[in-house]
Amino acid sequence: MKILMVFDFDHTVVDANSDTWVVRCLPDKTLPGSVENSYRKGYWTEYMGRVLNYIGEQKVSPDRVRSVMETIPFTAGMTELLTFIAENKNAIDCIVISDSNTLFIEWILHAAGLQAAVDKVFTNPAKLNELGHVEVQCYHSHACDQCPVNLCKKKVLELYLSEQSDAGVEYEQIFYAGDGGNDLCPTSCLRGRDVVMPRKGYTLEKLLAKLEGQEGNFSVRAKNIAWSSGTDILRELKASMQS
Repeated sequence: MKILMVFDFDHTVVDANSDTWVVRCLPDKTLPGSVENSYRKGYWTEYMGRVLNYIGEQKVSPDRVRSVMETIPFTAGMTELLTFIAENKNAIDCIVISDSNTLFIEWILHAAGLQAAVDKVFTNPAKLNELGHVEVQCYHSHACDQCPVNLCKKKVLELYLSEQSDAGVEYEQIFYAGDGGNDLCPTSCLRGRDVVMPRKGYTLEKLLAKLEGQEGNFSVRAKNIAWSSGTDILRELKASMQS
């Protein structure tokens, strides 16, 4: 039985937010207030649609957007971790569940030569429209009141595990590495032998700490091991493969 490695992308695989990084492709690297202040809580993807539309209106070429996205830094130890995963595909499946978009993630992984590590990316679909502007859509709709309107990571993970199971693939262990508030929901479908890995000092770690010892509907059965670099995750992955 294989191991499944699940990654969030922003502030996990890369050490920044890809959605805010893209603003660097503008000549003055800033958004006008009318766009910047238009964000409504829970509606990030619609906000990003306005950001990308503004970038397109400023006649920034798709090549320029891509070259800026390719400069985003990977989190320490992540390239080594992803390289190890790519070299051990017989033992490890790897998916990304992210609130970024398909183009950004594809460009970033491809530029680093790491796309072979990742079997599937679940994120908001993006494309270049007929004007050459990046257009982004919501990933799906769902009924979860814990998550942003466009993406419930638990729904994505449960569906993936169920499809894999139908295809005869069961996982010995699942590792889930993330940092943000939207990474809490999927941790509730992990089993006792699985591992949730929150990034040290980030929201997910704080939310999990708050849940400990609390009675309520939401419980996390998985083992909780915090990380600060990809090296920490790699160590746990190797230990699991050897056990």
